[in-house]
This record gives sequence, C-alpha cells and structure tokens, in this order.
Amino acid sequence: MTGAPQGEGDAERKMRFLYAIRSHGVTDRRVLEAMEATDRGAFVKGIFADRAYDDVPLPIACGQTISQPSVVGLMTQALEVGPRDKVLEVGTGSGYQAAVLARLARRVYTVDRYRRLVREAEETFRALGLSNIVARTADGSFGLPEQAPFDRIIVTAAAEDPPGPLLAQLREGGIMVLPVGQSDHVQRLIKVTRTPGGYEYEELRAVRFVPLVEGLAQD
Repeated sequence: MTGAPQGEGDAERKMRFLYAIRSHGVTDRRVLEAMEATDRGAFVKGIFADRAYDDVPLPIACGQTISQPSVVGLMTQALEVGPRDKVLEVGTGSGYQAAVLARLARRVYTVDRYRRLVREAEETFRALGLSNIVARTADGSFGLPEQAPFDRIIVTAAAEDPPGPLLAQLREGGIMVLPVGQSDHVQRLIKVTRTPGGYEYEELRAVRFVPLVEGLAQD
C-alpha cells in the first residue's frame, strides 16, 4: 500500500483509515460503524488499489473519481440518515458512497449517467451482499421522479445551484447534501433542509467534485 509502513497489517490500516476520518470531524457513531463495515478496497480497482485506504480521492473509470473517505463521512454525517429513510444518490461512481448509505438507510436509489459505472457498482453490491440498493442509468440532474419523494438526497457532483427537480423530490423535513460551485476550483458543500415554508441552506465546507453533467454518457 502506497504510503503505508512496510508490513502494516489489515488491523493497522483500518485503524489509520478510521483515525483519518475522525480527525476530519466525522464523529457520528453510526456513520463510523458503516464506514468501518464497508471495505473501500472493494471499490478501487487497478493501479490505485494499493491506495484504497488512503484518505484521498482516486481516479476510477469514465474519467470519474471515488471521493476522499473523510468527505464521504462528512457528507453522510450531514445527511443524518435514519434506518427507515429512503435515500437518492446522484452520481453512483464506484458505488462506495451508496454502500455506506445502504448500511444506514432502509433503501438507497443511486443513479449515474455512465452505464459502465452502474454495471460495475451493481456487481460490487452483489458481492458484498448489499440487497437494499437499486442502481439505475439515468440523468441524475432530473432525479428519479417515479420513486419520489425521498427522505434524503445526496449529490456527488457539483452543480452551479441545487437542481430544481431534486429540490422538488425532497420530502418536507428531508435533507439534501451537495457540492455547489461555478468552477472546478470554487465549490462549497451545502446542506438543504426542506421546511413547510421552503428551503433552508447551510454551508458546510470547501470541496472539489467533478461537475454534474446533464444527459446520458456513451460509455
């Protein structure tokens, strides 16, 4: 493993992995347990596999990335997922975020514009025995209206503003967490709560995500 002490075993790697997550502010016990139970190594393939337990984003297929584990933890913590919640994830990517959510929620719907990513993520979900995830190839900017409303929505790609269709698919009292920004370099992670009178916005931290792109990809 790149950057790991020579001879470091699985227990040491897991301890170092969890320490990095905690040190960035992830303190929710359920989130930490879900991340401990979800092997990031199952989602990182090829030449970057030896860095699966580093707290860094890594390239995956289709020019996308698997998010930094501490950011996954912070977004999941901000989402405040309950065991009866129905969650929508926009941007399946490797499937790692959906797998973490699946250990916290009743059901997770995840969509991505890349058929290859959805297919590979489904294979990993099956291998891990995660039966409460439904993966779809779809334009995530329009959400999944046939399954709405959702208790929680998480977006793992950056838009200039929270997409209107996603806001509309969030139930009253629901929470959405997403990166917002007009460029790859200036993005803020925000938390949106739907109230009886509209939407409340809370800025969480600076982040950097791939852009949210409309339409289906050719891959």
